[in-house]
Amino acid sequence: MFFASDNWAGAHKSIAERLLMESTGFAAAYGAGDLDRKVEARFSEIFEREVSIFFVATGTAANSLALASVQRPGGITFCHSGAHVIEDECGAPEFFSGAARLVAVDGEAGKIDPAKLSAKIASFPEDAVRHGRASAVTISQTTEIGTVYSLPEIGEIAAISRKRNLPLHMDGARFANALVALGASPAEMTWKRGVDMLSFGGTKNGCWCAEAIVFFNPDQAREMPFIRKRAAQLFSKSRFIAAQFDAYFENGLWLDLARHSNGMADRLRAGIGTSNYSARLAWPTASNEVFAVVNKSAAKTAEEKGAKFYEWPVPAAAPELVSESETLIRLVTSFATTEADVDGFLKCLAA
Repeated sequence: MFFASDNWAGAHKSIAERLLMESTGFAAAYGAGDLDRKVEARFSEIFEREVSIFFVATGTAANSLALASVQRPGGITFCHSGAHVIEDECGAPEFFSGAARLVAVDGEAGKIDPAKLSAKIASFPEDAVRHGRASAVTISQTTEIGTVYSLPEIGEIAAISRKRNLPLHMDGARFANALVALGASPAEMTWKRGVDMLSFGGTKNGCWCAEAIVFFNPDQAREMPFIRKRAAQLFSKSRFIAAQFDAYFENGLWLDLARHSNGMADRLRAGIGTSNYSARLAWPTASNEVFAVVNKSAAKTAEEKGAKFYEWPVPAAAPELVSESETLIRLVTSFATTEADVDGFLKCLAA
């Protein structure tokens, strides 16, 4: 009953086997090998246009370097107040961008409010040298609280960004989970809606260590080779990241893994939503994250029986969500989650 994070799951068997296959023999280093080129071409096929791809080790690296590539002196990047880039990356986006700042924008359900974004951008006029200047916007898909931007919502954020010629970045650590939740294509959820750059995550969805920065306009990626190298993210044996993506994409495996993960979360949501015992859903989610308000005694029982999950901070805007006898928890499913895991956890709550 491992629900602490999808990062706790291992690697899918097909991806592990593909890594083993690549472990013998020789190949050109630093992204110049045949497999690297094959996977780069596959990304272009998936996104239905020519894209520029840069492999990196972590989602933090992908976010930080993507945002660094579009910064300028005094730069400001706008993000949701609860976004991973501002809450959980230890200042890496600011560090790698030369101290460009992140400015928070509020919004319900973990998503940037368009009107508030417009107002926040307007508060940084282009010629206001003391305040800094707007440089980029970033959204998380999925969000940090398990919700998903709809296609029109992405388009609305992009339209606001375009008014000031601000590149729009998408943090796609759980990109596949959002994609299958919407039933959209990769192109529809990104560049067709105005997204310029994407942090494409594979690690949370069955890969061992595979993340990529995707530029939908290759001309915008001209500085990235130097930025990535300077940040120590240029792998010599990059074929081992390429090998993971090669297996990840084969026969739609990446989407199947995300569907399974989301499906297990649906099973959790359904069980908790119908429980009359010791738990209730904190808010609606659509991906592989579930947030629940649980009686403290039931949470303790679940932990004693082996369940792993994180207690979660109660949102400042909803202090009444949790009573003194309750706790808010986050449950994250993965490609490795089973029905038995879910049913066993629900049984703990109903005990």
